[in-house]
Amino acid sequence: MILNLNSLVLCGVALTPFVVAQVDPLLTGTWTTKSRKVFTGPGFYDPVNEKMFEPPLTGFSYSFTDDGFYEVAYYRAGSNPTRPGCPTGIIQWQHGKYRKASNGSLILNPFAVDGRQLMSDPCAYSNAVYTRYHQQEIFKQYEVFPNPYDKAQRLNLYGWDGTPMNPMYLAYKPPQMLPTQTLNPTSAAVAATGTQPSSTSKSKRELPGDDDGLVQEALNRKALLKQRHTNNADRLWWLGVGMTALGGVGYLCF
Repeated sequence: MILNLNSLVLCGVALTPFVVAQVDPLLTGTWTTKSRKVFTGPGFYDPVNEKMFEPPLTGFSYSFTDDGFYEVAYYRAGSNPTRPGCPTGIIQWQHGKYRKASNGSLILNPFAVDGRQLMSDPCAYSNAVYTRYHQQEIFKQYEVFPNPYDKAQRLNLYGWDGTPMNPMYLAYKPPQMLPTQTLNPTSAAVAATGTQPSSTSKSKRELPGDDDGLVQEALNRKALLKQRHTNNADRLWWLGVGMTALGGVGYLCF
C-alpha cells in the first residue's frame, strides 16, 4: 500500500508540468489587429440585450486569461465583383476555454450555446441574419515577441495548416472580456448541469427599438438589425452609370 501511495505521489509530480503547460501566461491579455478598432468585451457584444455592435473598421481580436479562458471577436467584409453595390459583412463572437497541446498548438473550444453571428448580404436579404454560432479553432503554432518597429508586444497565430494570420498587438492587460462563464444557457444545458441562468441572462429576448437605431427580434428566430441611416450603395453605383452614359451621348451630339 505504501508503495502504491508513493507511486501515485511520484506520478502526480511527474504530471504537474503537463498540467501547468496547458496555458501560456505570455498569451494573457487582449490582442487586436492593426486597425485597432475591433476588441473583445462588452463594446462588441451585449449578451443581455442580444446586440452586436459594428466596429468602424474590419479586424479581429483575441483575449486570453491566466486560467485558460478565451474570447474572440471578428468583423470581416467581402466584396462582390459582379455587383459592387452588394458588399457582404459578417460579425462573429465566441468565448470558451483554451489549452496548449504538447506539440505547441493551441486548441480553442467555445461554449457552444453562447457564440453569435451577424451576417449581412444586402442583395440577398433586406436585413442582417442573426444566429447562434460555434466553431472550434486550432492553431498549429504561435509566437509572442516585441514588434521590431515599435517594441509593442506582437502575437502571430498560424492556422491548423500553418497559414499565418494577420498579426495582432497587445491592447489590454489584464484582458478586456465578458464573464468567463456560460452567458446564455439553454434549457437543455440547464437540465444537464443543474444550474440556472444568471440574473444577466434570459432565455428569450423581446427588444423594442432604441435611440441608436437598432432593432432586433427575439433570439432563436431570424433576427433583424436595421440601421436607420444607411447609404444605398447600389443606387449610387447606378447613378454613376447613368451620368457616364449621359455624358457619352452629349459628347456624340455636340
